[in-house]
Amino acid sequence: MLTQDEILAAAMDLYHAEQKGKQIDPVTLSHPDMGMVDAYAIQSAWVNRKIEDGRKIVGYKIGLTSRAMQRVMKIETPDYGVLLDDMVFADGGDIKTSDFLDPQIEVELAFVLKERLFGEDVTPEQVMAATDYVIPAFELIAARSYRVHPDTGYTRTVFDTISDNAANAGIIMGGKKVKPGDMDLRWAGAIVKLNGVIEQTGLAAAVLDHPANGICWIAKRFAPHGIALEPGQVLLSGSFTAPIKVKAGDSVTAEYGVLGDISVNFT
Repeated sequence: MLTQDEILAAAMDLYHAEQKGKQIDPVTLSHPDMGMVDAYAIQSAWVNRKIEDGRKIVGYKIGLTSRAMQRVMKIETPDYGVLLDDMVFADGGDIKTSDFLDPQIEVELAFVLKERLFGEDVTPEQVMAATDYVIPAFELIAARSYRVHPDTGYTRTVFDTISDNAANAGIIMGGKKVKPGDMDLRWAGAIVKLNGVIEQTGLAAAVLDHPANGICWIAKRFAPHGIALEPGQVLLSGSFTAPIKVKAGDSVTAEYGVLGDISVNFT
């Protein structure tokens, strides 16, 4: 395991990479023997540094929920990251591309809670009962450390991604709010267009068979640490499409059928 000084140093490297807008080497290049506990400790230190800046936690995200992405990352479990108040962007709004490192868009459902969720035995039924509404969402992901190093070709590992707040950088919510029991969320789907051309399609069933299972996973992961999911928090249940790379001038739209559309423009 990494020492506390090594954890704090890695977190500050990622913090400064974001502040300066310059990607850094993956943490595993310096610490090849680090593990999952180390990665989440670095993420936590990074979040704490952001909280010192005045940021507030507004929710959490789950990632790597599909079997395809887990095979790519050579793991058998999802990961999570923290949503902060400055990561929330308006549906149909503009995002300054240069503020983010290697930005990409993923398509998800967001659960907004009305009741507290806590425990290692949380069920999908409890998630549905505790949810105020579900709404279409984009997750903006970024990479403060190189996904693939430009000089050596080194590919960052899942431990690097977790250290980097599970690559989270933003969230856009829009379309129609739906009560969780009003439709079969497994069949919620989206047609995703980049600059008017269909780029991806997918169904929410790709998220652990039901997106509520993603919320269960977060609750169970936090329970041993005494952390609950609280009313008002936004929980991204996991992407059901592959990431779409974006650049300045791009526009991304997702058509969710009966749940409406969401869009975002990159300047």
